[in-house]
Amino acid sequence: MSSTLTPREIKTNLLSGLTVALALVPEAIAFAFVAGVHPLTGLYAAFLMGLITATIGGRPGMISGATGALAVVMVALVARHGVEYLFATVVLMGLFQIAFGALKFGKFIRMVPHPVMLGFVNGLAIVIFLAQFGHFRVATADGTSQWLQGPALFTMGALIVLTMAIIYLLPRLTRAVPSSLAGIVVVSLVVIFGDIDTRTVGDLASISGGLPSFHLPMVPLDWETLRIILPYSLILAAIGLIESLLTLNLIDEMTDTRGRPNRECVGQGIANVVTGLFGGMGGCAMIGQSMINIGNGARSRLSGIAAALFLLTFILFAAPLIERIPLAALIALMFVVSEKTFEWASLRVLRKVPRHDAFVIIAVTVVTVLTDLAIAVLVGVVISALVFAWQHAKHIRAETRTEANGWKTYTLHGSVFFASTQHFFALFTPREDPQDVVVDFAHARVMDHSALEAIDSLAERYRAQGKRLHLRHLSADCLELLDKARDMVEVNLIEDPHYHLADNRLG
Repeated sequence: MSSTLTPREIKTNLLSGLTVALALVPEAIAFAFVAGVHPLTGLYAAFLMGLITATIGGRPGMISGATGALAVVMVALVARHGVEYLFATVVLMGLFQIAFGALKFGKFIRMVPHPVMLGFVNGLAIVIFLAQFGHFRVATADGTSQWLQGPALFTMGALIVLTMAIIYLLPRLTRAVPSSLAGIVVVSLVVIFGDIDTRTVGDLASISGGLPSFHLPMVPLDWETLRIILPYSLILAAIGLIESLLTLNLIDEMTDTRGRPNRECVGQGIANVVTGLFGGMGGCAMIGQSMINIGNGARSRLSGIAAALFLLTFILFAAPLIERIPLAALIALMFVVSEKTFEWASLRVLRKVPRHDAFVIIAVTVVTVLTDLAIAVLVGVVISALVFAWQHAKHIRAETRTEANGWKTYTLHGSVFFASTQHFFALFTPREDPQDVVVDFAHARVMDHSALEAIDSLAERYRAQGKRLHLRHLSADCLELLDKARDMVEVNLIEDPHYHLADNRLG
């Protein structure tokens, strides 16, 4: 994409940024409440994270801010030690993320299997959908909450339907204005001029405030502080990077472009360091707001920068106006985001893909909804890795033949590694084999330490039968690491394949 935007692209990105900023307000306030901090702490995080990552991050068009995935981890820290320890944790979290990107570890997100990605997207779509129902509850005099009932519930439902109808139907008439922005504006005007009694942004909290100011976390600079914040910062850094990099991958697929994951890690890290030093709760990429932005056709950094600046403008100058926006309009927008984020095609392919892939999709979706994103992705990757190992473990085979001198030769095909060692042993019959046996590794790969131990154990079995085992075409590094079978290796430097064994004893 050209670095110079056309007037039409500038308009698209600015209007999309305004829409995203409006959607950021209730989300930031809600996540601040979840974390147990002041609403402005969440709003400042949304502003700073959004501005910095949009400016220097690795994925133009992606929106960052305060997120629920991080807030649920922060709440325990704030409850036990206070908000100042949260600020210190966010700074350390950012430093870990910068180091992760500087070491170029961001590329490993490409190793996440596609079924895990589908589960991640579907799970987050459901989480976004379910999170909106919290706005249907109102506080009571005794400090509890109850569901909306009667006319209040009917009014909110009708406004949600009206907003969704505008969002879905307006593009059929015109695309001059993002339909999501039009829906919010029209329904807000209906509520204001129709004097309709319904919940508004102002019912959540006031968003009025000043500029975020520099603030060093007021915590002791000692080992006890580090002991407290280190575990939280590591967990938050991991969750933040996983959610950000998976969202980056998703946008890459949607836009047929390629983001820069390592740069995004550094950008997220710098943003969190700055946010922690300016009284924000930290954050990461937000899939819901990112989908709004990409769905509006915004592709440049301008949209993210505009969203952050619009949000700051709301805080400084337009709080009374923004607080009159009906929650129903923003709930409807997030319902639409949820519907468009969910990969409906994945439901049709569940019966067509291998059963283990279908299981991974469902498992990651369910775990994302019930726990959090990091655990869900970890579960999905582990299941996929185990399935991969099990399938490849069964692919090892041997061709046998008897030479003219009476020797029996096993020519191996496949990979010898931790999961295939039992299949490897089953290929051989030491008791029935002749006095001399050859195992040819020219078409096989020795992958790990478990494979070396298996070769040593096989050698010991033949030695116990009083027979001679000849190992051919093992690489030089395998020879160095073998113990019991070392003297059985016949090395041919011309014919031997030159590959390097991945083993922890090599350092």
